[in-house]
Amino acid sequence: MTDLPGRENDPNENPFAMFGNPEQMAQAMRQFADMLSAPQGSGPVNWDMAKNIARHAVVAQGDPSVMEGERRQIVEALSLADLWLNEATALPSGVANPQAWSRSEWIENTIPIWRKLCEPIAERMVETMGGALGGSGLPPEAQQMAGPLMGMLKQMGGMMVGQQIGQAIGSLAREVVGTTDIGLPLSDTAALLPGGIASFSEGLEISSEEIRIYLALREAAHHRLFQHVPWLRSHLLGAVEEYAKGITLDTSALEEQIRGLDINNPEAIQEALSGGKLLKPEETERQKAALARLETMLALVEGWVATVVDRSAEGKLPSAVALAETVRRRRATGGPAELTFGTLVGLELRPRRLREAATLWRALESERGIDGRDALWGHPDLMPTADDLDDPDAFVRGEAAWDISELERKPGGSEPEGEQGEGEPGEGEGEGDKS
Repeated sequence: MTDLPGRENDPNENPFAMFGNPEQMAQAMRQFADMLSAPQGSGPVNWDMAKNIARHAVVAQGDPSVMEGERRQIVEALSLADLWLNEATALPSGVANPQAWSRSEWIENTIPIWRKLCEPIAERMVETMGGALGGSGLPPEAQQMAGPLMGMLKQMGGMMVGQQIGQAIGSLAREVVGTTDIGLPLSDTAALLPGGIASFSEGLEISSEEIRIYLALREAAHHRLFQHVPWLRSHLLGAVEEYAKGITLDTSALEEQIRGLDINNPEAIQEALSGGKLLKPEETERQKAALARLETMLALVEGWVATVVDRSAEGKLPSAVALAETVRRRRATGGPAELTFGTLVGLELRPRRLREAATLWRALESERGIDGRDALWGHPDLMPTADDLDDPDAFVRGEAAWDISELERKPGGSEPEGEQGEGEPGEGEGEGDKS
């Protein structure tokens, strides 16, 4: 008799009504089971749970499997792009096994790198949340007695941070077109996402084949760098880690957000743990140096990729200039990828000086040729600095005679035998004789 007043929520009519939305209840139970299944010593975040949440997020929006025709188009585009790049760079191919991925496959294959990038901040957040949830102001005796409970509360904190990371990676998976969208190598495999390419193409009056080949050129160019410049990957990831070490948490704001938080409400958790509100970089010289080094290297990577892609596409893709500008705006203004990464590690990966870097690489190619331009990737000490981006012509002129063999004698500061001055020590007037 549901038409009687006061009987709308009568448990006799719906015996499960008291548990709320069944779908939300099932999601909460899955997450709780994931939390309890986390092995001891596995780190601050249950990454299996984070991966599952990310995959649920993309499946909920629709994530069809890659069809054979789509896979063939992607593989052919990456292979053709790699062939074109041979004319534009001295670096050898980095595309050994080109692949086409669904969004779920992208998540599965990039989780190991996300773990490396996110754990420094995640650890700080879990420790702080454990204290906030467990009442860090308790006397030491009480905290010791509550040891097992505190451990469980930290697990809950790890679950909440893992949920935030999973939601963020799932959101990012709906935007990316390949494995190098954020400028960092998220996989050793060159791959493109048909779904991501379709989203990128919306609103562009350019043939799908042109767009696919252009994006394949960018993916393949990135992989040439990351596969054949041995120091680059560790240099970039190390700079991110160094910067993350200087991130602090606004503990008072975090505790305020946690109080009364409903862990069954994913939207509320995502809003509460928004990194932009809680993560605060320290204004130390070390922090500034790490950020400057990272931004400069990101700009140099993006500038080099833009240069070789433009050269490869010239005369072959009629819309290459328009596509280059679309990608440049997307990278320089901070698209969803950069914003998501900022939420995860408190850092926005924007190549702010992309145009200056591209200008420098073009000037180097004009002056020294393709081989001379690409030779700079041979050692990090040969790379342009932030100051060089301000005056690329001076860098091109001043460094023309620099050779990597100089590095062999740089640490000791000694000159090879036979290159010392004609006068013996003590002969003539030395610097020490001046008053």
